[in-house]
Amino acid sequence: MGPGKAQLLGLIAETGSLSDAVRRMDTSYNRAWLHVKVMNESFAEPLVNSTRGGTGKGGASLTDTGRQVLELCRRLEDEAAQAIAATRRTLAGLMK
Repeated sequence: MGPGKAQLLGLIAETGSLSDAVRRMDTSYNRAWLHVKVMNESFAEPLVNSTRGGTGKGGASLTDTGRQVLELCRRLEDEAAQAIAATRRTLAGLMK
């Protein structure tokens, strides 16, 4: 579970659509669908629910587990950024 998959989950949550998430990420639908498939199969419960398109318009949404995983990914990113902040400042201070 990396930042790209977390971004995909976030965009699905925001847009309610895998197609719209794909357009916002500027990636292929097939690649995104594969990521969703892998995420759904990798966790004890699926992360994304989807309905097929067509005349009734499809959609995608996060399950409760998907929302929890997204929140944990965002927390990991925040914690990692805090952990490296001092070293990043020191390194930046050595630059021209």
